[in-house]
Amino acid sequence: MKENVYNFQLTLDWNLLRVISQIDRFDASWSSIEKKEGQSLKQLKSIATIRSVGASTRIEGSKMTDEQVEFLLSNIDISKIEDRDSQEVVGYFNVLDIISDSYEQIEISETNIKNLHNQLLKYSKKDEWHKGDYKQHTNAVEARFPDGTNQIIFKTTEPGFPTEDAMRKLMEWYKQEKEVHPIIKTAAFVYDFVSIHPFQDGNGRLSRLLTTLLLLQTGYNWIQYVSFEHEIENRKKSYYKCLRSCQAQRPNEDITEWIDFFLESLINVQNKLAKKLEVSGIENKLSPKDKAIYIYISENAGCKSGEIADKLNIPNPTVKRILSDLVSKELIEKYGKGAGTNYSIK
Repeated sequence: MKENVYNFQLTLDWNLLRVISQIDRFDASWSSIEKKEGQSLKQLKSIATIRSVGASTRIEGSKMTDEQVEFLLSNIDISKIEDRDSQEVVGYFNVLDIISDSYEQIEISETNIKNLHNQLLKYSKKDEWHKGDYKQHTNAVEARFPDGTNQIIFKTTEPGFPTEDAMRKLMEWYKQEKEVHPIIKTAAFVYDFVSIHPFQDGNGRLSRLLTTLLLLQTGYNWIQYVSFEHEIENRKKSYYKCLRSCQAQRPNEDITEWIDFFLESLINVQNKLAKKLEVSGIENKLSPKDKAIYIYISENAGCKSGEIADKLNIPNPTVKRILSDLVSKELIEKYGKGAGTNYSIK
């Protein structure tokens, strides 16, 4: 069955409804999970933040690994943020931090989106001339691949009045629309934002930040504990294929393929989050510190006790005791001897 969502067409079928129902069932149980997990969620949020910053900037061409991102964000000295990759990483982190702290107060408006764009490019000298303002020149969407090649994905809305008009209409629709399911509404908003490509640069990164903002505002609080951006990075070819396929029909296109991709990505990150919170069926028997250490090891194979103590702010003797207990329970593996001893998930 075909339905209209904003300026788009969408095929509603049982599979779409099933996936939305699955996402919402997990969401319904989240409040009880949040109360129970405590320190584990703090660690998951820290890991997700690093992964999100690294993945979203790499999608746009950055070469920084998650380890390099973590080191940079742990040792920020604004005067030394000189290379473009570092500027993009710090900008993305700052906007993600703003969204995490203030999402309830950020109204979805042109002014606020321009402000977020300004913050995103705050440290980029190359982008000083256009940050916070709509584009002045045509900017087709290009995919950058590891071999250094670029490929045009689709053409975008022309600068000037066409972009201003398109953004105004998108804001009006989002504020007024009350019947479309919040996830579908978010996916449609992000799709149109990317298709308009309202800013000269930074649109892809900002679209992913807006995804997190809109999901948080509509109650999907668990999104901050897992990296949606990392999922997009892992499915980069499919991501661009969906955008290209739908945008080729513009205007009044059928965005079913994009909606399916968006929902499938949310299901995947939900499943990853559930697995991280699951500790071999005995999670209720582990203390918050035990679980925090287990989760850290699951994300950092080969880590050592000193590193764990430092990252989680837990005394080293306590870490060593817990590691020994987790080894005896056969939840983790111990490798090496002496100073070379390290741990990984069994």
